[in-house]
Amino acid sequence: MDIVFVGAGRLATNFASALKQNGHRILAVWSRTIASAQALGAKVGCQATDKLDALPLQADAFVVAIKDAALAEVIPPLCKGRENQVFLHTAGSMPLTVFSGYTQHGGVLYPMQTFSKERLVDFSCVPIFIEGADDVALDMARRLAESVSREVRVLSSADRKHLHLAAVFACNFANHCYALSAKILEQHGLPFEVMLPLIDETALKVHSMHPFAAQTGPAIRYDQNVIEAQKALLSDDADIQEIYDIMSKSIHRLAND
Repeated sequence: MDIVFVGAGRLATNFASALKQNGHRILAVWSRTIASAQALGAKVGCQATDKLDALPLQADAFVVAIKDAALAEVIPPLCKGRENQVFLHTAGSMPLTVFSGYTQHGGVLYPMQTFSKERLVDFSCVPIFIEGADDVALDMARRLAESVSREVRVLSSADRKHLHLAAVFACNFANHCYALSAKILEQHGLPFEVMLPLIDETALKVHSMHPFAAQTGPAIRYDQNVIEAQKALLSDDADIQEIYDIMSKSIHRLAND
């Protein structure tokens, strides 16, 4: 199929690359910054532009992979003159209705994964959640998703918001904890690499155990002596100390619900 990408960031780079590897043709890439568009265009062998009106008027699908806040600004001029085309946004927390009034063939194709430009993911393992305003958009979203991924599910905008919220906890907040761990280690001359076996084992355990069952540490039994001693070590950083306290209490409450 012939695809146009609106956006050239981390998700767009990974998804466009996966589509190309699976036999699709990327016709063009747009980005606000021409350098970003050219970088992705060179990677997938297509036209690059920073002007929406320079994009093709027709394609099998226009994939809109931009910041959530930019959708309302970009969608109206993008859809103008292309009202009969299929448009699919990739945002986890934005509803399908952002396309209302601009195209009848609006849809969602949300790959739930963390992406970077430097490290391309194996899209076959990425769960993709789709939605469509009509059968045309839903069918296109399904065909594109199933061409790159083994796990494709139809999900409403309302349920996708909760999925995205859960992903924030599992990915973004977990990674922030890694960053806090790294900060503590570096303050005492230790490399973050010493944590990698622990992180890997924790991640592997939840492939075969429920996260509640995999939980260990002083908070689950609320070992107050250890908890208070560790909080004291954080007395020079009130923010991290507060996070530690809230997390410990939350772990203990969940373990005893």
